Amino acid sequence: MIDLAELLTLETIDADIYRANAVFDERYDLYGGQVAAQALLAAGMTAPDGRLPHSLHGYFLRAGSAGRPTVFKVVNDRDGRSFSARRVVALQRGEVIFNAAVSFQAPPTSAMEEQLDPAPAVPSAEDCGPLELHRLLSFEGRRVPQPEYHARSDGSFWPTRFWARCTDPGLSNDPLVDAAVLTYLSDIYSGLSPFAKNGWIPGSSLDHAIWFHRPQVTGDWLLSEYRPIGVAGGRGLYTGCLYDTSGRVVASIAQETLFRRKREA
Repeated sequence: MIDLAELLTLETIDADIYRANAVFDERYDLYGGQVAAQALLAAGMTAPDGRLPHSLHGYFLRAGSAGRPTVFKVVNDRDGRSFSARRVVALQRGEVIFNAAVSFQAPPTSAMEEQLDPAPAVPSAEDCGPLELHRLLSFEGRRVPQPEYHARSDGSFWPTRFWARCTDPGLSNDPLVDAAVLTYLSDIYSGLSPFAKNGWIPGSSLDHAIWFHRPQVTGDWLLSEYRPIGVAGGRGLYTGCLYDTSGRVVASIAQETLFRRKREA
């Protein structure tokens, strides 16, 4: 049985080339959060010591297979005084399935910290009922009341607010791994469910961006909130934030997804 620690373990096969060997027997597409998290790890394995990820911008180019290993090639674009830039290409069967630009930052000696909007006023995770986080390894979820724009009579939409925490005790105590766990979580649900009506539905993810604002401890509860922005040009856009239990923003995300009529999906 594969756990998250195994999924987030990469083998070094050459200079700046890594392979994720954990595979599943079931036949289904590779989960986007998995390949993004592994790409972040590959990039981080080439970054100078002490530099932490502050952003990832990735593009899903082809459907990957969860039943095949994935190879990651990292390009070192620059190591500056405070920032390091990397490009990562993920391959299966010799074809690029995902690419990403990842940036790392040396922790500043002093920095301003301020947050304009508070976290949503929702019950604590302990006061919420269970939520199944489909396809996520080593995670538990809690369902929270949904915002007004999400409410629909048939109850067919995925949540845009939920609590989640990682339950794998085998993960190393490493800020890079913590960021990879957060990246793995960040793609599980869509903020586009309010637009899924009149025969229109969200489809494959096109691109995904995540900004890491503050370190988080793997195993603590995180509140995800996704906000629908709009649909145009066959693409739907949503943004979101992940908060810790004190209400601080830990990370922000943005994603575009194909939007098609159901008969075309």
